[in-house]
Amino acid sequence: MAADPSMSTTGSRPGTSIALHLLGGFRLLHGDTPIVVPRGLQRVIALIGLRPGATRAHLAGLLWPDAPEERALSSLRTALWRLRQDPCCPLVISGDTVRLDQRVRVDVDALVGAAARVRDGGHPGAAGALAAGRHDLLPGWYDDWVLADRERLRQLRLHMLEDLADQHLAAGRHGEALEAALEAMSAEPLRETPHRLVVRIHLAEGNAFEAVHAFYVYRDLLLRELRLEPSAAMTALLQDTLAPIHQATRGRSATTARPAPAVRLASTPTDRRAGRP
Repeated sequence: MAADPSMSTTGSRPGTSIALHLLGGFRLLHGDTPIVVPRGLQRVIALIGLRPGATRAHLAGLLWPDAPEERALSSLRTALWRLRQDPCCPLVISGDTVRLDQRVRVDVDALVGAAARVRDGGHPGAAGALAAGRHDLLPGWYDDWVLADRERLRQLRLHMLEDLADQHLAAGRHGEALEAALEAMSAEPLRETPHRLVVRIHLAEGNAFEAVHAFYVYRDLLLRELRLEPSAAMTALLQDTLAPIHQATRGRSATTARPAPAVRLASTPTDRRAGRP
């Protein structure tokens, strides 16, 4: 593990921050300098970043799930020894546990922190909350622990955005609410809850056309992709708005379906000669 030789190095000055980026791909920065880490050691650092304070046995079992326990622990010891040979090593080993140095800032922690603040009713910076977790965890990695954490963080972000939109809507901040709902919709287009929020926001603003349009855009998407209809909860949002339209449509249908009255034609001379009235 070494600093990129094409970049100016910061060395290992005390107090120099270390940033570990796992969202959108693995990157380890010492100050502003990228640190080159072999792929095998990237897995070790990434897992420790996601499992702070994990025991050696737990780490070894996740990293080498198909190996016998002793061999997995031996592989972990070798990996940790290699990492500690570098002065920029961000690890701290205490007894049986391994964690990242306190100087290390992990982007996943920023997402988790933003979600916690929103959940507790706080108001994190709008731009920071919307951008947090916009990229998937370690794309292209298919370890079981990566897949599980990727889905966990994806769901965490979706719920954070929906909670944020709901809080803005309750406070009458319709623009901010719509921005958060659209961000959630972009992250998962087939998920109903952000579409439902968009409809509610438009209705709160008095934009009936926008609300109906948003509903039918989602309905068409759902029918096309999954052959499903929106839920009763989403349909109920527009009952009052669509009621006059439905009544008018039923009225026109009834008029069209009503049989036309018989029209009696005037008798012709031929009819009179035949004795017909």
